[in-house]
Amino acid sequence: MGFSYNGISSQSMKIRAHLTGWQVSPTLRSNTETVPGKAGLADFGADSGERYVDVSCNVYPQRTFTDMVAILDRVAAWLDPTAGTKQLILDDVPDRYFMARLSDTVDCERLLRAAGAFSLRFLCPDPFAYALDDETFVFSDLGTHEAMRETGNVDSEPVYLLRGVIPSGASSYVSITTNGEELRITGPLSAGEILVIDTGMVTSKVTDSAGNTIRNGLPCLQELNFPMLRRGMNAVAIQAAGGASFSELRIQAKSRWR
Repeated sequence: MGFSYNGISSQSMKIRAHLTGWQVSPTLRSNTETVPGKAGLADFGADSGERYVDVSCNVYPQRTFTDMVAILDRVAAWLDPTAGTKQLILDDVPDRYFMARLSDTVDCERLLRAAGAFSLRFLCPDPFAYALDDETFVFSDLGTHEAMRETGNVDSEPVYLLRGVIPSGASSYVSITTNGEELRITGPLSAGEILVIDTGMVTSKVTDSAGNTIRNGLPCLQELNFPMLRRGMNAVAIQAAGGASFSELRIQAKSRWR
């Protein structure tokens, strides 16, 4: 068993790795306040903090200690935390990935003459794990549709990709209502352009069909409203008004686990 980091497997780096445990849920941040004269605490709820992933590693026995150090040098470059977070996939849980980087110093214990053991602690600033094989929903007709999310265990922050033509003017718009929450696009949007709305990043852009960014898409939105997708059934209603025409809505679910 092992893991892949930034598209490179631990096996290819000549180390054997396994999980030492599993954090069932991320670090919990409790929002409480002490109120003078009142017993206990005032509870303002809780939210999720960061997640940690701990991996135990062994260097396969080498011919010389110098050979082992050469492997560790390559591992240090591979896992360089100054490069920022990269995709981490664990062989024990192959259907999801984390965005992670090393958070602690790595010290290798020398075993025998030319083998070693060390532990890695990965920090995931975003505590969610995301589906490698994500769910995508495509609608090409106006009206109400159903989107059944079956992957993950919490609400997700999807990416909406809209094709259509929306002329300038307050009366022209395309409306996407997800579970009763409306996202109204007032444009302008031309034929061949795609409006990309990223709920998780709270951003929007207009691209061409090749994915090249043309301009900022936030001015196309009537309000900065970014509907989420529930796990299970979601109702998605699409309307067009005032001379706007709708071609296609593609929703990338960004399914995830807490």
